[in-house]
Amino acid sequence: MDTIFIRGIAVEAIIGIYEHERVNRQPVIVDLELDTDISAAVQSERVEDALDYESLTNSVEEFIKSSDFQLIETLSEQLAQHILDHSKALAVRLTLHKPNALSNARDVGLVISRPQTNQPLHSQTQSV
Repeated sequence: MDTIFIRGIAVEAIIGIYEHERVNRQPVIVDLELDTDISAAVQSERVEDALDYESLTNSVEEFIKSSDFQLIETLSEQLAQHILDHSKALAVRLTLHKPNALSNARDVGLVISRPQTNQPLHSQTQSV
């Protein structure tokens, strides 16, 4: 198994339970580790056979920008499923940081790991 990582995807999002969090966007930062099989890409040298991390990063950014969750737990779970449904990842380890959540802490976040279920919800959508 091979792992591709993407660290520090910064997006402004509506996330939180407090009134000011429901009105004002705030930063969330996403780190990803994506288990994948790179053998086809190594053989062909074609991006079509690889996990396209540029497209995936853009997809993550758009998903978060258009989201409206109260809890980082919900955003993390839905984002992990989105990644698995729309990429060649076999599993994802996702860290979601909410750096402005607490005034007396530098960072707050959540780490989740989810495997591919082999039944993408959007199988007709092009994988990245």
